Amino acid sequence: MRRTPATVEEHLILKAIGEECPWENLPKRLQSFLNSKDEWHRRIIEHCIKKRLGWSSSFAHKVCKEAEYYDEMMRYLRRNLALFPYHLAEYICRVMRISPFKYYCDMIFEVMKNEQPYDSIPNFSAADALQLTGIGRNEFIDIMNKCRSKKIMWKLNKSLAKEFLPVEPVEFLIEPWWGVCLVNFTLEEFKKLTEEEMATIDKICKEEANSFILFDPLIIKGLYNRGLVYFDVPVYPDDRFKVSRLEGFVSNREQLYEDPIEELLYAVFVVSSENSTVAELASTLQADLSQLQAAASFACRLGWAVKLIDPASVLQETNVLGSPRSLIGDEEDGSHASTGSALHTGDALLTENLGQVSDYSRVAFVVDANITSYLMMGSVSPGLKSHAVTLYEAGKLGHASIGDLCRDLTTLEGTKFEGELQEFANHAFSLRCILECLTFGGIVSNERANVEPIISKEGTVSEEQNEDDSLRINPEGDTDDSKSLRSHDELDTDEGCISVKLLGLGKEERKVRKYRVDVLRCESLAALAPATLDRLFHRDYDVIISMIPLPHSTILPGSKGPVHFGPPSNSSMTPWMKLVLYSVLSSGPVSVVLMKGQCLRLLPAPLAGCEKALVWSWDGSSVGGLGGKFEGNLVKGNILLHCLNSLLRYSPVLVQPLSRLDLDSDGKIVTVDVPLPLKNDDGSIASIGEDPGLPEVENSKLNSLLHGISSKMNLWTIGYIRLLRLFKERESGETALAFSIDGDEKYEWVPLSVEFGIPLFSPKLCKNICRRVIESRLLQTDFSGEYHEAMQDLRARLRDVCAEYQATGPTSKLLYQRDFSREKDSSTRRPMMMTSYASGKWNPLVDPSSPISGASSDNQRLKLANRQRCKTEVLSFDGTTLRSYSLAPDFEAATRPGEDSGATKGESEDIDAKEMILPGANLLFDGSDLRPFEIGACLQARQPISLIAEASSASAALAAKQRV
Repeated sequence: MRRTPATVEEHLILKAIGEECPWENLPKRLQSFLNSKDEWHRRIIEHCIKKRLGWSSSFAHKVCKEAEYYDEMMRYLRRNLALFPYHLAEYICRVMRISPFKYYCDMIFEVMKNEQPYDSIPNFSAADALQLTGIGRNEFIDIMNKCRSKKIMWKLNKSLAKEFLPVEPVEFLIEPWWGVCLVNFTLEEFKKLTEEEMATIDKICKEEANSFILFDPLIIKGLYNRGLVYFDVPVYPDDRFKVSRLEGFVSNREQLYEDPIEELLYAVFVVSSENSTVAELASTLQADLSQLQAAASFACRLGWAVKLIDPASVLQETNVLGSPRSLIGDEEDGSHASTGSALHTGDALLTENLGQVSDYSRVAFVVDANITSYLMMGSVSPGLKSHAVTLYEAGKLGHASIGDLCRDLTTLEGTKFEGELQEFANHAFSLRCILECLTFGGIVSNERANVEPIISKEGTVSEEQNEDDSLRINPEGDTDDSKSLRSHDELDTDEGCISVKLLGLGKEERKVRKYRVDVLRCESLAALAPATLDRLFHRDYDVIISMIPLPHSTILPGSKGPVHFGPPSNSSMTPWMKLVLYSVLSSGPVSVVLMKGQCLRLLPAPLAGCEKALVWSWDGSSVGGLGGKFEGNLVKGNILLHCLNSLLRYSPVLVQPLSRLDLDSDGKIVTVDVPLPLKNDDGSIASIGEDPGLPEVENSKLNSLLHGISSKMNLWTIGYIRLLRLFKERESGETALAFSIDGDEKYEWVPLSVEFGIPLFSPKLCKNICRRVIESRLLQTDFSGEYHEAMQDLRARLRDVCAEYQATGPTSKLLYQRDFSREKDSSTRRPMMMTSYASGKWNPLVDPSSPISGASSDNQRLKLANRQRCKTEVLSFDGTTLRSYSLAPDFEAATRPGEDSGATKGESEDIDAKEMILPGANLLFDGSDLRPFEIGACLQARQPISLIAEASSASAALAAKQRV
């Protein structure tokens, strides 16, 4: 595992080795640190071995002999159970006569002799050993059991384990384009060769073209089993590959030593693309080209990567002008032919074929590691385990595997699960639904979505979770729909992706946009450098879609990257997004934001006296089961104070109080999830339909609510908005975004949250979102312009709210920091200190407006909503009364985000992408407006908030320095 130099001396040593500095030219400081010239030479050899460098191309050739260097390297590799260095086989296999098979047999024997567990072998070494020796976990355990059954003999003689090890390699797939290379024979070995073997060896020696396909496979395999030949897997800078399933991967443990080849393999799995050459991959990763070629060669050797064009297919085309067969088959030119020329000729054909790739839009569907664990639970479908291992270890499932994945997911239909297994079933059903929707490009139909599965040509495929929550995808039975998907006979397939055509009112055919989908694991993406990730997104993908919820550590595409149907920024995955939503729509539940680090002695109004409250922690952290729930925790009012004090030690908190009238008969909240986008491609607003289960008479009122939301907020993206039913607080004439239920005027609906992406945890909601994507023709329109405009507006609103209310924002400075007064001419302004936290009393600037009783009451929130408002105000609670204080005009100007309020727009985006922004002031959303909230009288010991703000700012700065 690569590590950074621990000391300045180590850093200088690495720099000196890179510059190939001899002992005599070393700085005196290093000479005194190393003590001797021999120690300097030892450091050079150690560094070159850890980097797996060849002797002739490294600094080591100036300080030691070749044989000495490679002997030391093999000792190091055996000691660390490391991967066989195939890229150095020219010396290790040919001269030293150490074959990969012999190397891994010796490694397994050493592990058995030392009675180490099988898990002690690193992943890639175990996978390579499994392919060559056939010894995996079960075989290893079986051999150890046989050895231990010998009892005293095993204790006295560990060599017993060799009796159970294979004597020759097992059969494995040898690609036609692999090279066959000879070792240095001994005289005894040469005498034992047959005439056919002699002829084969003579051909290998005389001809440069040594591809496996040119020889008799039985003779080559016989020579290989006796260790007389070894295989070279050539990789050239202009080769192209695609990563397939990681069949035979062994999940043991992470390595504890430095191996640049293995480290590159994980990155190669994620960034590989059949559209990019090896040289382009090296440029994307900013990696050494030779090391990347070695990593790609190893992936091909184990069958985890496949060359896009197989030279065997080119060799069989005898009529192709300049084909390798004509070059190699000609007796005169045979000596000049090479595998490289064959590959270059194949690339010429490859370039022509790659022209078809531009017909497809590339989609990356980003999931988290939980999906892999859910797929591993699918024991009824063994194929799912292979997909799960590939997605977890490689971090990517390519589009060629999506059809097989959907087919395996289909096998779970009709299976009933209990307990936690039902969560696996939910994710499995939802995953298949969204993958099929994306692969078909979101086909539009008149009345309902009829999408043909990409994995079936046998009629109807349906998946049912329960009677009310079914997920059906039916390719047939839509004969009356003029815009329905064509039948099987009218579909053109190309490598599992389907070219679909729409029938335009039965008259005109027009081709629709086709998509290819890759599934990426967000943790693997986060392991890449941000610059590498940006290059990957720009190079390979047109659209990125995220699942819901994503980990807070996820690195999101930037505003200048491809279209991202997911969280627009890291701040949108926190309660900041709820505050923006409420502020833009001027509607939402009463919400209180409490800063991290506070300790309450009593609950401020309107939290006091609530029946229950929804609690959201800022960073998703969980304390005693609270705060970590994606949909918020519903907490009883009588334990709310204790819960808040527990959470506030670790994270800021958003609290939404609810009266008993806001809850249903079971004491739960009533919500409706409306899928996005709200608009269709023609600008019309989608009807809510019958999905929420509301009375038909209320549908028109709910649709008017959606019109109001759409007019104030452009949500041209994928996701859903959740609406919350509350006891009606205002007269019907005063409520713009409200409607009644059950024919009376007791209740209203307000937005609770908006989420961007695909909720795999809910098959019904996922199905509804897919239906909206299909009905809106989102994926068939030029969405980039409108989408980017909508997301830029949303990012700007998030930046403004975060910048205003964070610890270093103008509102926090205005309320808590004395140095804010220096920014303006103090002679023309009133004193800046608005609060004296030592006494806990409010120091009003003007007369207070409309005091509100803080007594416990089910109508407390109603009183707060119906109070007389000022244009600009600060709310204060002194323990008994909630008051509103209006601000003078100069304070209003001070709290407006301006050009001098912080970082520039670009800098704000960069900061938001790297770290979580926490609130630096207590806030209260009263159902219409978001205001600062002074609760000094409610705090334990009344600790000055200025100290908390300063500590928050200092800790954020310290964390930023540590990351640098």
